[in-house]
Amino acid sequence: VIPHITDAVQDWIVDVAERPADGSETSPDVCIIELGGTVGDIESAPYLEALRQFQFRVGRENVTFVHVSLVPVLGPVGEQKTKPTQHTVKELMGLGITPDVLVCRSSKPLNNETRQKLSAFCHVHPDAVFSTHDVPNIYHVPLMLEEQGFCKILNIDCNKTGLLADWRAMAYRLDELTEDVRIAMVGKYTDLSDAYLSVIKSLQHAAIAVERKLTIDWIEASDLENAKNSESWDLLRNANGILVPGGFGDRGIEGKILAAQYARENNVPYLGICLGLQVATIEFCRNVLGITDATSTEFDSDAANPAVIFMPEISKTHLGGTMRLGSRPTIFQVDDCVMKRLYGGQDSVDERHRHRYEINPDLVAQIESAGLKFVGKDESGQRCEIFELDGHPYYVGVQYHPEFKSRPGRPSPPFLGLLLAASGQELP
Repeated sequence: VIPHITDAVQDWIVDVAERPADGSETSPDVCIIELGGTVGDIESAPYLEALRQFQFRVGRENVTFVHVSLVPVLGPVGEQKTKPTQHTVKELMGLGITPDVLVCRSSKPLNNETRQKLSAFCHVHPDAVFSTHDVPNIYHVPLMLEEQGFCKILNIDCNKTGLLADWRAMAYRLDELTEDVRIAMVGKYTDLSDAYLSVIKSLQHAAIAVERKLTIDWIEASDLENAKNSESWDLLRNANGILVPGGFGDRGIEGKILAAQYARENNVPYLGICLGLQVATIEFCRNVLGITDATSTEFDSDAANPAVIFMPEISKTHLGGTMRLGSRPTIFQVDDCVMKRLYGGQDSVDERHRHRYEINPDLVAQIESAGLKFVGKDESGQRCEIFELDGHPYYVGVQYHPEFKSRPGRPSPPFLGLLLAASGQELP
């Protein structure tokens, strides 16, 4: 634990807490800082010390420590056990942090005896011991906390903007959804769904907006390369929509290309993100333009006909810190396109990027003449950011990562378009 590190953590918190987050010039009412892991982990020691100092720096009245802890239910009688929470609170106190609020995760609502016991042994007022028990969907959790008086603890009026009412309507609407929509997720990290957590959440946000119950069918991209793998191909064929998310490396690339080809040839709604845009472009060059050896220089640095190339401003020898990163503008090149309408008719959009490769500018005119139109480009008008396929219900690729700006009640437009098309609803 080094002073200049803990000071830097505190300065970062202040910077984030004062930065407007909703497009206005007003600072947020609350800034949530999550410190993950387990109390006592060596990795979290500098952050715990920084937070201890931070409370002293800005005053106790400006910081609320919320400790999230498991209250397991054991035995046939279903007794709620408080010992794990008691021990972690004791550990926290030894590090100089006293929780103001306990948020207790349990399968059933906390009973009054458990609440009083936690209050007595953890030095927390009974009204500051909150139950977060199992609910039909996670969007009920903020409602559950509000009903137990969490806003009073923070001394804020949660109902002054009407956002909570909208949130409540969304949570209960999700409970009532019955009509399914199936999305095939063709990726290379499918063994751990958390690798695509933001993509999953974006699909959920869009599914709620179109009032459909979302089912995600996970397909390992390399499995599609074997035509005899009937299970993976059956999942792809039975999907209402196909999504190819971002990724790196050549493993599973041919499977992703086959998924893009299937979606294009069979009028299945398709969304390609980052690498998903690139593989769809490679597929189009191979099977529509007849450039059978089209590929990316990421997979073959000596390719004779690269459809995707290394960006000229990026170093080919030093990969660290060389990506095109962060929020950058995309300018719509035409007025009449699905994506511009999904974005509300804006002339440009700011989305977050993370890539080293781009569509080969030398092939753009040839690709567009065959029907795959690059309707969004960067400020220079050269780098391709969005494509749409003429005559297809929804065949869209984006070079950026729209999943990072999707929110409950405000789904990302590319995901919304995919879910609208996949559920047979009219696009704007």
